[in-house]
Amino acid sequence: MSLTLAVPSKGRLEELTRAWFAERGLTITRPGGARSYLGAIEGLPDVTVRFYPASEIARELIRGNIDLGVTGRDLIHETSETGPASVDFARDLQFGHADVVVAVPDAWIDVTHMHDLADVASDFRSRHGRWLRIATKYITITRQHFARAGIAEYRIVESLGATEAAPASGVADIVVDITSTGSTLAANGLRVLEDGVMLKSEANLIVSRTADWSAPRKRALDDLLSRLGD
Repeated sequence: MSLTLAVPSKGRLEELTRAWFAERGLTITRPGGARSYLGAIEGLPDVTVRFYPASEIARELIRGNIDLGVTGRDLIHETSETGPASVDFARDLQFGHADVVVAVPDAWIDVTHMHDLADVASDFRSRHGRWLRIATKYITITRQHFARAGIAEYRIVESLGATEAAPASGVADIVVDITSTGSTLAANGLRVLEDGVMLKSEANLIVSRTADWSAPRKRALDDLLSRLGD
């Protein structure tokens, strides 16, 4: 039975992933072109390559429907609370670096740490009669991080567009977003809290723990990983 390797289906992540494998002597092919979801690795007939969106790769790894894949650490954490326990992060790929962060308006000069944000949340509830609003696409990560910080008085506004614009437009008070340089947040009058980095993320080669790992398939995985080095 062949192994299924999922790689990002388009854009810069696809290019960097294929380049990473090629640098290690493994050429990923896509015979059907950019519209095809099926590929292969030259010289490794027992490995089937699938091209999926990065978020779908995370979901299918957690479910065990694919054996290994390349996606962001953040997507594993966000897709399911049990996501990190359902996979092994086999290789950091040294690209796709970004942090999931908590950012507040520059005007909130007294709010520099998460414990300050806890005070603000309580203040919103008592003085303004409403919850602190957090715009984010990272609902699971936000809930876990804020629970660890002891903050419960807030409401998540699910962001479907440019999250960093939400406070200026009045949709939310603060944001949880992903950033690589912080420049977009700064351009929108936001700054990251001193202890506001919730998760450091990058592209990873990730192995599913929930896939069917028979002895022959485990040997095939070990062989592939050994070819890829440390």
